[in-house]
Amino acid sequence: MMMPLADVRILAVEQYGAGPFGSLQLADLGADVIKIENPNDGGDVGRYVPPFAEGEDSLFFESLNRGKRSVSLDIKAEAGRAIFERLVADADAVYFNLRGDVPKKLGITYDQLAHINPAIVCCSLSGFGMSGPRHAEPGYDYVLQGLAGWMSLTGEPDGPPTKSGLSLVDLSGGLVAALSLLAAVHAARRDGRGMDCDVSLYDTSMSMLSYLATWHLSAGYDPQRMARSAHPSLVPFQLFPTRDGWIVAGCAKEKFWQRLAIAIGRPGLATDPRFESFEKRFAHREALQGILDEVLRAQTTEHWIRILREAGVPSGPVHDVPQALDDPHTHARDLLISTNHPRLGDVRHVRSAVRAGTAEQEYQRAPRRGEHGPDVLHDLGMSESDIAEAVAAGAFGDPDRSLTTASTGKADR
Repeated sequence: MMMPLADVRILAVEQYGAGPFGSLQLADLGADVIKIENPNDGGDVGRYVPPFAEGEDSLFFESLNRGKRSVSLDIKAEAGRAIFERLVADADAVYFNLRGDVPKKLGITYDQLAHINPAIVCCSLSGFGMSGPRHAEPGYDYVLQGLAGWMSLTGEPDGPPTKSGLSLVDLSGGLVAALSLLAAVHAARRDGRGMDCDVSLYDTSMSMLSYLATWHLSAGYDPQRMARSAHPSLVPFQLFPTRDGWIVAGCAKEKFWQRLAIAIGRPGLATDPRFESFEKRFAHREALQGILDEVLRAQTTEHWIRILREAGVPSGPVHDVPQALDDPHTHARDLLISTNHPRLGDVRHVRSAVRAGTAEQEYQRAPRRGEHGPDVLHDLGMSESDIAEAVAAGAFGDPDRSLTTASTGKADR
């Protein structure tokens, strides 16, 4: 079977985290993602992110760019622009994560490329979007977690505002961009006309306030940090200490509360007038937490997870990252994959969570900078003399340094 996106070609003017994470989902689904890397500044800055970085090879870059192809191309140079436009003519989408005011300056919006390919999709993922008072500002995950209110919701009530341990705005922004791009490509194939996709980290982080925003806007609710990462309204649904660690247990439905009370050997809690409904449990949450703490601290995490799972109560241990990666369910879901790198050796990854069909993907390492230049240029019908002429004209950066990249695919830095 063909991969679901085997007939989709995307030109990715991307770097660092959010943009590459979005196109990684598409590459893992079989799309031909061609990274357009600037030869004048070392290409994707993700190549140099420490730790575990040497020269232009880093595990950070490998984790976000497997299965893609790389072309070093200066799209600001006349000769480079000409090649870029030839690529646009045969692509489904141009995807970029640049500051909101940059795409128009580079000439890569739909209005600027439609004369080449009327069905081209131009998908922008920026910090603040391509309009609005902040559109020309750089946007980073940490900044957005603060700006969108996330940090005010994270951490203990008496502690400082806290960032998530993961770059969730970046990662979520990449997913939203990938979804937007696919929707636009579908419409372009249906209607014969492409479009812009103006996706931003700001919009993404704000939209993910979800029901908390609705509660505030509609009923004046003021979200606050909750002790032990507790749910803002459902009780019990939080962290609990055991004899040797922590567990998460949650009762999002009344039936789960009934099961929990029986499973921990305290069936009377289910009929206690203080705890007989969501509202009453919330009103008496401190008393209930004290009772549950006393019970759960008496046994180990392993004991309680076994008991609660058998009872059908949503629960799980609080793993560290190594434990999560080694969980039996991680292996059962085939979430761990490997690629081979000439310098880094065997690189192990977590595969994309996106699943579509049963076709098996053969995972390839991330590309060296400019590695696929010759293949891509030859696919455009360019001869060796055409390539040499483009090199001399500066299409691939400084002619003295770019010849190896254009003609042999070796990195030029």
